[in-house]
Amino acid sequence: MTLSPSPWPAGVPGWADMVVTELAPTQRFYGGLLGWQFVVGGPETGGYVTATLDGCAVAGLAVADVPSPAGWCVYLATDDVSATTARAVEAGATVVMGPTTELDLGRRAVLIDPTGATVGLWESGRQTGWEVTDVPGAFVWAEQMSHDPAAARRFYTALFGYEQQDMSAPDFTYTSLGIGGSPAAGVGGYGPGAGDVPAAWTWYVAVEDADAIAPLVASLGGEVVSGPEDTPYGRVLLVRGPAGEVLALVEQPDDATA
Repeated sequence: MTLSPSPWPAGVPGWADMVVTELAPTQRFYGGLLGWQFVVGGPETGGYVTATLDGCAVAGLAVADVPSPAGWCVYLATDDVSATTARAVEAGATVVMGPTTELDLGRRAVLIDPTGATVGLWESGRQTGWEVTDVPGAFVWAEQMSHDPAAARRFYTALFGYEQQDMSAPDFTYTSLGIGGSPAAGVGGYGPGAGDVPAAWTWYVAVEDADAIAPLVASLGGEVVSGPEDTPYGRVLLVRGPAGEVLALVEQPDDATA
């Protein structure tokens, strides 16, 4: 378990949120699947909803009249969102929103990176991001997948100076991006059978038992996309939520949660 009341280091995934048209189905899905509870913000926040786990913030939800499918936006922490956004534009990104100040909570921007994936930047104020990680129901990992992983590596390393560790295998391109010797996120390439799957960031949430979780997905309004299947880093289940968003669930090896 990692408890973090302080801002996450620059370059580390620090938050994820999503905009949905209907809140109730999403609350039912994640509440039943992951045990999340939900705290609705005041009018000044536009009714922004914070999902919590044992009182600790783990994700955010906003309601707006937007077309489905929705998608999770992963935010990378930054000490200066304006400066990082400027570097991102120089490196080929397109600004979707911001940088904007969100009350005293922090400052954010949303970008489309050069490979077409949406990514957020978050400069902490009162809201520092995930308050707990590495436990069932909370964040454990995030990765960006695209058809041009070399371009993605160049872009994100230009923003945060990541250390790169090649973890590729035959027919599989993957690089771990590190900060100060610790893994922070991953960048991978789609295989030849992926077709026109768009570039995207995906975040992984820990679960105790992927095989026990899988049958619950459909009953709660979601869909199993793939798995559960064994990987070197745990048993992974890819699910689609009721708004059309994709989330990865991972049952970690015992030594990963010790």
